[in-house]
Amino acid sequence: MEPAGHAPPMPAAGQPSWVLVCDDTPSIRLLIRINLELAGYEVLEASDGEAALALLRRHLDHLPSVVIVDAQMAPRDGWWVAAEIRTTPALARLPVVMVTAALQQHEKQRSVAAGMDAFVGKPFDPDHLVELVGRLASRGRAEGSSPTPREP
Repeated sequence: MEPAGHAPPMPAAGQPSWVLVCDDTPSIRLLIRINLELAGYEVLEASDGEAALALLRRHLDHLPSVVIVDAQMAPRDGWWVAAEIRTTPALARLPVVMVTAALQQHEKQRSVAAGMDAFVGKPFDPDHLVELVGRLASRGRAEGSSPTPREP
């Protein structure tokens, strides 16, 4: 979770910005955070969807480059987070990556319908996730885009 009073740093020119990682499993958040930090990203964490949305609302003046959400969390899951992001004008253009152990085809189709920019199955290769975040951070989300989610 974000330390009290800690705001993400403003990135230097040409430097990666910050990434929001939302997962209810501390070890998964740690794995993602360490790998992203090694790639130069600042990472803020949330353990559920409500905490993730609260972080985004607190940082409307400096949004993350990418949001990574787990599909299955309580009380608010990654699907809820994605819907809130896509229906909130100030957040709608944020790239969102769904990371989940639910690998069925209907889950992938649901991620497309929800406006996910990418779908990553657990277990995942951390290097591929970092590469995916880098691609999404550099290109952002085109307004009104409906990309087909990719698996790294």
